[in-house]
Amino acid sequence: MPNISDVAKHAGLSKATVSRVINNHPYISKEKRELVQQAMKELGYHPNPSARRLRGHLTSTIGVIVPRIVNPFFAYLVNAIEQAAYANEYQVLIFQSDESREKEISFLNLLKTKQVDGVIMTSIENDWHDIKPYSAYGPIVCCNEYVQDPLVPTVKLNQTEGAYAGVKHLIERGHKKIGYSTGALFAGEGRDKDRNDGYQKALKEADLDLNPSWIFVNKHTIDDGKQIIRQMMNMNDRPTALFSGSDEIAAGAMSEAKAHGIRIPEDLAILGFDDQPIAELLDPPLTTIRQPIDDLGEKSVEQLLRFFKDKSAQSECVDLPFELIVRKST
Repeated sequence: MPNISDVAKHAGLSKATVSRVINNHPYISKEKRELVQQAMKELGYHPNPSARRLRGHLTSTIGVIVPRIVNPFFAYLVNAIEQAAYANEYQVLIFQSDESREKEISFLNLLKTKQVDGVIMTSIENDWHDIKPYSAYGPIVCCNEYVQDPLVPTVKLNQTEGAYAGVKHLIERGHKKIGYSTGALFAGEGRDKDRNDGYQKALKEADLDLNPSWIFVNKHTIDDGKQIIRQMMNMNDRPTALFSGSDEIAAGAMSEAKAHGIRIPEDLAILGFDDQPIAELLDPPLTTIRQPIDDLGEKSVEQLLRFFKDKSAQSECVDLPFELIVRKST
């Protein structure tokens, strides 16, 4: 197998010159560059990307951390990220945290060992003070997540206003008993805090009490949506509307509701979040909050590329618009 010394000998140049050509050094004459490229072609020599990355000469790989790739929202988001990265000649490695703090840290260690050049985090499991030290090894962009740190480049939707708009829509439809599905604990801090705030803001504005029995925590999947309906069936005082954390949960809730003879929206209004393609195909079509998934992915890649080109670039927080899509489930 040929090595860099073989290329240098074949081209009649020094190893240093060959190295500069391989690493796209700007101050190499066209003639020498062509000699090296021709020698590499004739010898069948291909530079080792891993070795170049460890020497700090290659920026080509973006790591993307998602909680669950089987969730359609994250699948579409990763697709948008990959398309934008590929258009800029970058590769994407996908890491699934399974909402595990340990797995998340193990993936961030790949940034430390230069196996990826930057990371886009679409969810955050650890406290930010445990994640922040890894930004010393490469840029970290928060996508669809928000942390209280002005130095963190962020691309996000205003989750508080999105949730508020959805619940307000249900209230305007005449609902006073509104259930809420959240992906985390219904707490003051932590994941889904912004949506929790939006839900409470709408209730408070309408002078409606928050019923803890109608808060369904740690829900993520279609099966979780089915379980929510089963829990509601055991209640003496049931919600007349459900604001779910995703279209996936809403789909499960809708399926289970029909199995129990619950009419939608006459007996139970259901509101989703994301506006995945499935939302239009449900029966009835799902009212939901549309997240601009393609823009989330593209803008996150743009943020990362800014730091690849200029390590001293200023961090930005990009707020993207949401849209309430009213269909027939409410």
